[in-house]
Amino acid sequence: MINTVLLLVQPSGEANPLTMFGPLILIFIVFYFFIIRPQKKKEDDRKKMIEAVKKGDSVVTIGGIHGRVLKVEDTRVLVEIDSNVKVKVEKSAISGLTNKSASKSSTNIETIEN
Repeated sequence: MINTVLLLVQPSGEANPLTMFGPLILIFIVFYFFIIRPQKKKEDDRKKMIEAVKKGDSVVTIGGIHGRVLKVEDTRVLVEIDSNVKVKVEKSAISGLTNKSASKSSTNIETIEN
């Protein structure tokens, strides 16, 4: 009777690889769908936005400078940030496009306040 109890308690020599690597595979799948995939999609959208920048667009740089695009080159754009104030900015430094009507109305408000 004691021998049969010992045989039941002893672990088998081989473990199922699926049970060993299952949690690791599950963590990778969760990371992919919740972190890697959305970040890659966001970066692709940003690249498309930067490539679509054209003359006359209102942009915001990473540093928070708002301006209007005057000239587009291969890797740079010429941005007018105020009357007769022009800055060359790398395309990669553009964080987004702004609404043209919103930038015009905010410029009018700033002019009235000054």
